[in-house]
Amino acid sequence: MTTSTLLQEIEKYIPIVGDINIKSPLAYQATRGAVEVVNTVQMAVAEAYINGLEVPDLVLESLFDTCMPIFFQYFPSLLAPYEWVLKETDHLAEGSRELMKIQYDLPQAMLNTMLGDGKLIYPKYSMGLWEKGALNLEQSQMQMIDDVIEKLDIKDGDNILDFGCGWGCVPNYILSKFPNVKFTGLNLSHEQCEYIRHKMQDPESYLSSDRFTLYEGDLNNANFETKFDKILSIGVFCHIGNLTEAFKKLASFLKDDGKVFIHIITVRIPNNMSSVYTHKYIFPHGRYWNYDAVPSHKQDLKTIKQWYLNGFNYSQTLTHWLRNFDENQATIKTLNYGMDYAKFRRIWRFYLIWFIRNFACCDGEYNGNGQFLMVHA
Repeated sequence: MTTSTLLQEIEKYIPIVGDINIKSPLAYQATRGAVEVVNTVQMAVAEAYINGLEVPDLVLESLFDTCMPIFFQYFPSLLAPYEWVLKETDHLAEGSRELMKIQYDLPQAMLNTMLGDGKLIYPKYSMGLWEKGALNLEQSQMQMIDDVIEKLDIKDGDNILDFGCGWGCVPNYILSKFPNVKFTGLNLSHEQCEYIRHKMQDPESYLSSDRFTLYEGDLNNANFETKFDKILSIGVFCHIGNLTEAFKKLASFLKDDGKVFIHIITVRIPNNMSSVYTHKYIFPHGRYWNYDAVPSHKQDLKTIKQWYLNGFNYSQTLTHWLRNFDENQATIKTLNYGMDYAKFRRIWRFYLIWFIRNFACCDGEYNGNGQFLMVHA
C-alpha cells in the first residue's frame, strides 16, 4: 500500500478533518455533528451582532482572522453547513426568486452607491482585478473585464450571451470596445432589468444601440433563435445548484466552435463551501464550488483552461464596497429595505467585514475566484 493510499484510508475514519465525501459512515455522521455545533456558534455570534451587540470592527476582524485560517487549513469539512452544499441538487437553481428579493432587488440607490455607478462602468457585483495596479474601484472593474476579453478571445463581430448580466456593466464596457460585437443579456432580476431598460433609453449608453438585447427570465426557460460565438457568466454559478444541467443548457446555445467563460467564487479545499449566515441573510442556497468542480464536468462542455485569482482581489473589492457603504449613510439610511434599517446595516456590515477577512486569509490562496474556459465536449 502506497503512502498516499494509506493516508486516504486513515482519513476515511477520522471525523471532522478532510473531505467529507470519502469518510466512513461513522466518521461522516461525526463530522455532520461537529458542523451543527459550528453552525450554532456562528449564528449565535452573528445574530447577537445584528440585533444590537456593540462590537468594534477590530474585534470582528480578529475573530475572523483567527478562525478562518484554522478552518481552511485544518478543518475544511466544517465549512459545509448543509448536506446539499456537498453535491449537485436536483434543480438547476434553488431559491432563485428568494435570492432576487434578498439580494438583487434591493433599493437601486443603495447598490449604486456601494458598487459604483459610472458612465461606462455600471454597478458590478463581482470581483475587481487589483493585481495589475488598479488605483480605484472603477479601474479594477475595467481591468477585470479587459482580462476576461483577453482570456475569452473576444473578437469584433462576435455574438455574445451574458448569462446573468446583472446591471449590464460587462456588455456595456465590451460594446464600447468593439463596434461590431452583439450582446444578449439574460437576467432573472426584474429590478436589474429595469435598470438596464433605463440605460437602453439613454443615448449615452452603449446598451441603447441595436447591438444589445435583453432577455428577462431564467436559464431553464431561455431559448434563442441563433447560437452564440461566445458565452460568458460572471458570478452566477455560485447560485447554480446543478452544474451538469446548466452546462447542458449553455452548450445548446453555443456554436460548434464557440467558447464559454465562467467566473465564480471558488475554494481550494476538498469540499464545496457555504455558511448558515449567508444562506439566511445574503445568498439563499448559495455555495462556493470547489476549484475542481467545473473541470470535473465533461459531458456537454469541457474545460480547456482554468485560472485561480488570488483572494486578495476580492478582499480589496469588498473593502471599497464597505467604505462606500459607510461613507454614504446619509443617503443609504433613508431608503426602504423592508425592515428596520439599523438591523439591515448590521446584516450587511457583518457580511462585508467577514468576506474581506475571508478572502484575505491564508494569503488569499484558499478562497478566491476561479475562471474556466470551456468548449463543446
